Amino acid sequence: MFIFVVKPLGTCRGWGSSRSVALLSAPPEAQCAAPGGPHPVAPNGVAGAAGTEGGLVGGDRIKSLKKEPVCLLIILIPECNDEIDPYINIDAGTFSPYEHGEVFVLDDGGEVDLDLGNYERFLDIRLTKDNNLTTGKIYQSVINKERRGDYLGKTVQVVPHITDAIQEWVVKQAKVPVEEDNVQPQVCVIELGGTVGDIESMPFIEAFRQFQFKVKRENFCNIHVSLIPQPSATGEQKTKPTQNSVRELRGLGLSPDLIMCRCSTALENSVKEKISMFCHVEPEQVICVQDVSSIYRVPLLLEDQGVVSYLSKRLNMPIETQPRKMLIKWKEMSDRSDRLLEHCSIALVGKYTKFSDSYASVIKALEHSALAISHKLEVKYIDSAYLEPNTLQEDPVKYHEAWQKLCSADGILVPGGFGVRGTEGKIRAINWARIQKKPFLGVCLGMQLAVCEFARNMLDWKDANSTEFDPDTTHPVVIDMPEHNPGQMGGTMRLGKRRTIFKTNTSVLRKLYGDADYVDERHRHRFEVNPELKSHFEGKGFRFVGQDVEGERMEVIELDDHPYFVGVQYHPEFTSRPIKPSPPYLGLLLAAVGKLQSYLQKSCRLSPRDTYSDRSGSSSPDSEIAELKLPSISSE
Repeated sequence: MFIFVVKPLGTCRGWGSSRSVALLSAPPEAQCAAPGGPHPVAPNGVAGAAGTEGGLVGGDRIKSLKKEPVCLLIILIPECNDEIDPYINIDAGTFSPYEHGEVFVLDDGGEVDLDLGNYERFLDIRLTKDNNLTTGKIYQSVINKERRGDYLGKTVQVVPHITDAIQEWVVKQAKVPVEEDNVQPQVCVIELGGTVGDIESMPFIEAFRQFQFKVKRENFCNIHVSLIPQPSATGEQKTKPTQNSVRELRGLGLSPDLIMCRCSTALENSVKEKISMFCHVEPEQVICVQDVSSIYRVPLLLEDQGVVSYLSKRLNMPIETQPRKMLIKWKEMSDRSDRLLEHCSIALVGKYTKFSDSYASVIKALEHSALAISHKLEVKYIDSAYLEPNTLQEDPVKYHEAWQKLCSADGILVPGGFGVRGTEGKIRAINWARIQKKPFLGVCLGMQLAVCEFARNMLDWKDANSTEFDPDTTHPVVIDMPEHNPGQMGGTMRLGKRRTIFKTNTSVLRKLYGDADYVDERHRHRFEVNPELKSHFEGKGFRFVGQDVEGERMEVIELDDHPYFVGVQYHPEFTSRPIKPSPPYLGLLLAAVGKLQSYLQKSCRLSPRDTYSDRSGSSSPDSEIAELKLPSISSE
């Protein structure tokens, strides 16, 4: 993978006081947490864009290396992030969760790779679909221009037309603000997915080969991420894969300025010197990214090795002292994460539980909330199909193991999903949570199935279902939205940031949002709760406390006389941040450890007494997190 760091043309010579950042990224490939740790991470490469200090992050021949941790060094640099995915898909909307992980949704409705979610979370910025470039997008753009006659009858070729279109995209996106102050970013970090030698990546590598000369060396930096294998049989760190990938990359016209070495243990000096000699870089330009206890330590690891200082000199880019203070806070948070002794377990009942990246944002949101209440998170993955009666007949061991996990968890989460497989198991889990008064959060499909469960067991509508799963049901409690085109899959959902209006002052979720009149959250769904049946539910204590602006779509449900039974049609995990956890997830974690009512009574503030037990042995968290107060959302 490659990470290209670039200065926008308008700011190449001088850096203003703004700390705004722009990001262009490509698909990451390896993660960097120790075995069993919460977040693995791996590096790849960096380059830059015209008009913005720039960098390109790229990688070697190992496609499973994740590059976003390397990009985290930019928390110290004002920048913008962009990702380049060499696949021909227009976007990630139709990806299989088993193959690519979750589909991350942006404010503008863009469906992108989960890596964009990592950038948003760690940098606390808002990206758009234009920050993600795919081969499909580029070819579609060039073909549309050709159809309009923009090329005046010329033969349209990969070089120069495709490569020029790539460079134009970089220059344009490098200047687009990604923060609320709308200040132009000073640096553009571009992550190029794939590996050296991939045929899909060739047009992009050629585009950046040309680009580095257009913007000049002082405005372009190339970071290459490479795996250093360490076979268990010998324990020796091998450098041949790195040597070969750098040699091939140089043959394509790009020379790395930094080589980020992803390894299980710290690089030995002899290994670093060998890489330096064969890859034509100084030893200090060989950066070690070994396994660490959590992803929060990766920026600290990179900063300790002088990455920020190198980029500052390489791009003539002075780093202000403010980010150093931010690093101190980041270190405090990392230390807290490592010290946690209290545990909280959440049963994640889903369809894609064999591949954790399918629920990447959900897991991150749970971790953010667990850190806020000073508990170590334990996620119990449960394949919902194993909870169904058929499994009891076919594989009783899996059936009983799944139910044992569910019953032993402190809280239950049913995330979003599509398709009929496993839905009956999810409904059974929701039924158990409701009857046993176990804290429960349903997201998107999870909320819809909570409606189905309540209708079947409390309203006695035995065939209540979603028309997605049973078009002929006599009680369609979940129905197809009018705007959905059933003949097409891509780009047909209700996507992006939408407003939800709270209809009652007694809502638990409203209090968790700081008594806001409304919230703006991201959606991704084709089906909705049938509004015509609303009155039947509310008469039984099943309240629809949040609706859309028109008052037609049901957005939030709550159940009376239950510690925490909440469902949301939107996906709050997409806007969760490490120090600003998502309120629905925070409520679930607080209820799971028995602290929700105390939190609400203290105007949604956490005190050390709420977060640390007498046996934890941990010191109090820093005031910024200990006195965490979720910002109220203005109703103006």
